[in-house]
Amino acid sequence: MASVTKSIDVDVPIRTAYDQWTQFETFPQFMEGVEAIQQQDDTHLHWKTRVGGVEREFDATITEQHPEERVAWKSTSGPDQAGVVTFHRLGDAQTRVTVQLDWEPEGVAEKVGSAVGVDDRQVQGDLERFKAFIEARGVETGGWRGDVD
Repeated sequence: MASVTKSIDVDVPIRTAYDQWTQFETFPQFMEGVEAIQQQDDTHLHWKTRVGGVEREFDATITEQHPEERVAWKSTSGPDQAGVVTFHRLGDAQTRVTVQLDWEPEGVAEKVGSAVGVDDRQVQGDLERFKAFIEARGVETGGWRGDVD
C-alpha cells in the first residue's frame, strides 16, 4: 500500500477552509485529475477521475467528519483507497490543511509512478491549487456542518 502525507497553510479562517473542503463537487476546480464528484447524500460520493490517461469511476463513503477538525473517507468500489484531511487553526485567519492518503497502486504505471513520487507531487499540487482557490475567493462556496462518527 502506498501512502502520502502533505500539508499546506492557507490564509483563511479554519471555518472557511473546512467548509470549502466539504463542498466535494467543487474539487475539479482545484484537483488535477478529478473530472467530477457527485454527492449522493451526506456520506456517499461518486468520483470520476482521469490520471495519466487512465479513467476511473468509484464510490467512497465518508467514515468520519467533525466540523473544523477532520474529514475521513474510504472507497467502497474501484481502487482501494482511504484518506483523511485534518484542519489546524494557526491563527484567526490562518489554517493548516493536512492530507493523508493511502491507496493500492494498480498496474505497472501506477506502481512506478508511486515509486518515483508522482503521487506526492500530485497531492502537493492539489493542496497548492486549493490554497490559491480559497484565498482568491476569501469565502467558501458553501459548507456542511454535520457530524459523522
